Amino acid sequence: MEVPLHRTRVFAHAPIRAAVAAALLAPLAACSTGSPQTAPDASRTGKPDARPVTVTVTPEGRQAAPGLPVTVTASHGRLTSVTVTDADGRRLSGKVAADGGTWTSDRKAAPGTAYTVAAVTRTEGGTAATTRASFTTAEADKVNKVDWRPGTATTVGVAQPISLVFDNPVRNRAEVEKQLEVTTSDGTEGSWGWIRDWSGRDRVDWRPKSYWKPGTKVTLDAELNGTDSGADGGWFVRDYTTTFTIGARQIVEVDLDRHRLALVRDGETVRSIPVSGGTPGGDKRSWRGTAVLMAKEGTINMNSETVGLGDAYDKMVDYSMRLTWSGMYAHAAPWNAPYFGSANRSSGCIGMSDADAAWFYGQVRPGDPFEITGEETKGVVDPGNGFGAWNVPWTEWRQKSALR
Repeated sequence: MEVPLHRTRVFAHAPIRAAVAAALLAPLAACSTGSPQTAPDASRTGKPDARPVTVTVTPEGRQAAPGLPVTVTASHGRLTSVTVTDADGRRLSGKVAADGGTWTSDRKAAPGTAYTVAAVTRTEGGTAATTRASFTTAEADKVNKVDWRPGTATTVGVAQPISLVFDNPVRNRAEVEKQLEVTTSDGTEGSWGWIRDWSGRDRVDWRPKSYWKPGTKVTLDAELNGTDSGADGGWFVRDYTTTFTIGARQIVEVDLDRHRLALVRDGETVRSIPVSGGTPGGDKRSWRGTAVLMAKEGTINMNSETVGLGDAYDKMVDYSMRLTWSGMYAHAAPWNAPYFGSANRSSGCIGMSDADAAWFYGQVRPGDPFEITGEETKGVVDPGNGFGAWNVPWTEWRQKSALR
């Protein structure tokens, strides 16, 4: 049976800094000159002191444009260090150029954020001074948010992709993708690919060239704060991060022609289970190809009207394991007992006995691949219908990156 699932967004709203503290808005110029120390008397030293250093900071003002790097420029001297912090004390890292003339932040200024700048300079004559400045970026007129998987500190199967779904359109895909860094413990080769999610929203997934190696540790750092999505998309106003570990190599082989399911762990068949798949000849057929276990949902209500099958069923179903957003599951289906191992008579799902479903439910984990074969199916699982990226050849998948 097929039942759709509403997504549960797994993000937390981060505050957008709209104002600065009174002390921050005190008369500190966005473009200012430091207060140099008193110059030595030329009559005593025998040589004149250099001119004071002039420091310029951009952006500037109280409604500065976000999405630009912070730059600090020094004239008539050198920058020795620059510190840029927001109202919460978080720093923007950056580098001073080799000639000491400029400092540029590694990241862009975020919307609705107040920044303070402290630039330490030295004149040509050796006099040190500190220049302080402040600016505040304009609020975002529209904010883009992210729903991402898998969750942090989880252990997942060998087919689990990293998946980001965006609330609003992403036109600046290359700029967004540049901010997404995947680090693995064993240098796993992989690529981002932009696809359309089943919900109709923009989505980008990172998948390895082949299934993950068990034990691999993976970290995603999505440093999106201050990145513009482009037309109609709005700004990102926070960063996202997740870490997860790859579990045992488990592959679920589903042969709909033989009406059997096999759990294969580390190359050995652990158990073979008789099943009944989707009924041939119409909308009740199952999908084929590689589907990835998205979630173990336990006992849920399945209603045929939600998947366009009229009033064929409305019942509580045990040991439900979601395979697609369109509603294909593996689950217990005792009402189909006469057909297990002999015929496909379900409404699209992979059904099995209560006992087999209970055992199987306890063995699998999200991220395990279901490799489904069969003649009477309604097609291959689409990349955006669950985690169907494995049905796209590797060379074609890499072409879906905005940085190809």
